[in-house]
Amino acid sequence: LNSSSTLVAITTPSFDISVLELFLPLTRGAGVIVATEAELTDGALLGELLHSSSASHFQATPAGYRVLLDAGGKGNKRLTALCGGEALTRDLARELRTRVGRLWNCYGPTETTVWSTVDKIVDDVVTIGRPIGNTRVYVLDPALTPVPIGVTGELFIGGHGVARGYWQRDDLNTERFLAD
Repeated sequence: LNSSSTLVAITTPSFDISVLELFLPLTRGAGVIVATEAELTDGALLGELLHSSSASHFQATPAGYRVLLDAGGKGNKRLTALCGGEALTRDLARELRTRVGRLWNCYGPTETTVWSTVDKIVDDVVTIGRPIGNTRVYVLDPALTPVPIGVTGELFIGGHGVARGYWQRDDLNTERFLAD
């Protein structure tokens, strides 16, 4: 994002991704278009906003992108599409890539500050990508030992973006938040 960018914001302020939609553009000198209630509830209207506006960036879940496509969304080749919140399928990625300029798959659980990893999708390979700045990721076995490449394990995330814990849930904090 830069001072000539404009992001269309669709997320209610009660969700963590709204921080990205509202404050990231403003910290970069970019613009924000806040979708109307009508646009939020009508895929065709939202699709028209994305097609006809000066929007350069838009963030939605795969389900949100599916609503846009099913409503006949034309797309916008100037648009950088940021996709997160649930798994991005190969079929949806293929369809989106034909309608937008760039497609990024963004991954991060709520326990981290919005995103932890990102990957620019350029072909039929869809991954969660590599860690963003100040973030580390590990794939570990049940003994918390790193697994070799290609071996199944559990994803652990470390770094400055990890939450300090759950509010008043010491039992879960002990189980889920480990020293890094």
